[in-house]
Amino acid sequence: MKKTVFLVCTVAILTACMQEKALRVTVENPSNFDRLTEMVELPLSMLNAKIALSEGQVYVLRNDRREVIPTQVTCEEKLIFQAGAKAKKTAVYTLSAGASQTFVPKTYGRFISERKDDFAWENDRVAFRIYGAALVDVDGPSNGLDLWYKRTDKLIIDKWYGDDLAGVRSYHEDHGEGMDDYKVGRTLGGGMMAPYVGNRLWLNENFVGQEPLENGPLRTTFRLTYKAVEVNGKTFGESRVFSLDAGSQLTKVTQVYATKDAIPVAAGIVKRDGDDAIFKDVTGAMASLVYAEPESETAGKVYVGMIFPSGLEKTLVDTYTLTHAITGREETHSHILGVTTCQPDMPVTYYTGFGWSKSGFPTVDDFKSYMAHFVAGLQEPLIIKIGR
Repeated sequence: MKKTVFLVCTVAILTACMQEKALRVTVENPSNFDRLTEMVELPLSMLNAKIALSEGQVYVLRNDRREVIPTQVTCEEKLIFQAGAKAKKTAVYTLSAGASQTFVPKTYGRFISERKDDFAWENDRVAFRIYGAALVDVDGPSNGLDLWYKRTDKLIIDKWYGDDLAGVRSYHEDHGEGMDDYKVGRTLGGGMMAPYVGNRLWLNENFVGQEPLENGPLRTTFRLTYKAVEVNGKTFGESRVFSLDAGSQLTKVTQVYATKDAIPVAAGIVKRDGDDAIFKDVTGAMASLVYAEPESETAGKVYVGMIFPSGLEKTLVDTYTLTHAITGREETHSHILGVTTCQPDMPVTYYTGFGWSKSGFPTVDDFKSYMAHFVAGLQEPLIIKIGR
């Protein structure tokens, strides 16, 4: 009997100690739309000052039903998790020290050395790829962004590449999970950036170096480096950091030019011939572009969008003609461009991505609404409170 009483007392004391060390995290959504998948970021330096971790411990997050919520420690030393906050509501979580957890990944990316050095990345909504140096001798230079349309929340990059390379099935055909139907060629594709000097684009070539920085379960981030880009006889280095969060339609791009002078730059979406539409929106200091592609017989309707948190100086349609490096044929391409200025030692940060009529966006208005909510979320952040 005495042993039983002692055990109960011990459990009560341990429980009290755990409760003292636990933090209450509230995520308030001030918006009139749900922000369920938006990422919350908590600096580890702040958490370490409140809850010290013992050897082998990690931070464990639980919702108000005591269920463990997926988290990730990022390369920037932040603990991130999806907000789960409905419109005008507050989600409440408890953060404490505990054992390491394993979560089903919702983001993924890797260097595809077996397919001419592509780099591909995805989340539970969308997928992208960009071309490496090994493809230049086969298909000519192309440093634009390729879009892979998905209609599954599963991660498919390895499966699609594996099946395609083995001759089992092509990822250019939809077998129930989506497809690659986007055409890039010698363009910026779905939202890459280039210097825009003298009223023309100065396109670089395929990336030459890659550096994974983090890979899920909630965020995938990597850096690509390029050979020096030449502009009017001057050359300077170029690199890009890409970051994709779970649940998002948009990849964050941090564009770096190693220039000592301010230069005009433009992020662009390749423009097609046919029944298309361009939409521009300016909300406060932020600007966004949405391009509705002509409907495809195979893919349906695709809407490509870019968001510029620091705004744009101008937008325009730019057209140019070039000779393909491999075929020798003359080609004409057009872009919808968003032009801004890159200052010395200051990267340009923007977002690019897409919506698909077969995966949550039946009309362009649905995607425009998503983009407007994304902008509103950047302008009015979630309200995070941490306490005992």
